[in-house]
Amino acid sequence: MKKKKKKSKTKSSSKNTLWKKIQRLFLYVFVFVVVASVALVCLFRYIPPPTSAFMLHQHITDFQNDKGFINIKYQWVDYEKISVFASAAVIAAEDQRFHQHSGFDLDAILSAVEDHLAGDKLRGASTISQQVAKNLFLSPARSFWRKGAEVWFTFLLELFWNKQRILEVYLNIAELGDHIFGIEAASRYFFGISAKNLSAKQAALMATTLPNPKKFQTNRPTSYLRKRQTWILGQMQNMGYKKIK
Repeated sequence: MKKKKKKSKTKSSSKNTLWKKIQRLFLYVFVFVVVASVALVCLFRYIPPPTSAFMLHQHITDFQNDKGFINIKYQWVDYEKISVFASAAVIAAEDQRFHQHSGFDLDAILSAVEDHLAGDKLRGASTISQQVAKNLFLSPARSFWRKGAEVWFTFLLELFWNKQRILEVYLNIAELGDHIFGIEAASRYFFGISAKNLSAKQAALMATTLPNPKKFQTNRPTSYLRKRQTWILGQMQNMGYKKIK
């Protein structure tokens, strides 16, 4: 009987040791993820991102579809070299409370939930900050874990970056066409000009494609895009951008 008790104690001790090792491993992984994510966010506060998670995902998708390597048009440009109309257009189209919220527009989220409960299709309520977090660090895949990571990175962006930096990065990494990322590459591709010279109408037209830039194309505007362009221009005027060219 004594020997059995000793074996039982040995097994219990072994299980406890294993469990402690597993707990320690999870702790190390958690600390690494936290430190690495904070370091990345702080790094990109000061230097232009050389690429983004969405660009890398595009390359992976191309290889999976046997398309091989397709060059992505991407050219970083500083905020001061971007037309003020480009900033106004994306805010008007995507996140009009951008300068008021702290990364999450609770009013928009509640409104989207209420509309869905009333029978409407569930619509997105992502802010520009959330889109930067997703586009820069995460994949397009939709899951509970990915959404949780998006919330974490959005919190970090709002904590370590100012609003101008968030908007600057958004304008530079947003997908605006097939294998076209960023306002500078898109401006040169669609209009043959730099982002600094974009007019209000051109900026608004590009902003109309943001929900789905592969389906909606700036160089092939449908009647829907034209109507949305007019709406965005009206919102830009309401925001104080009076000189619509």
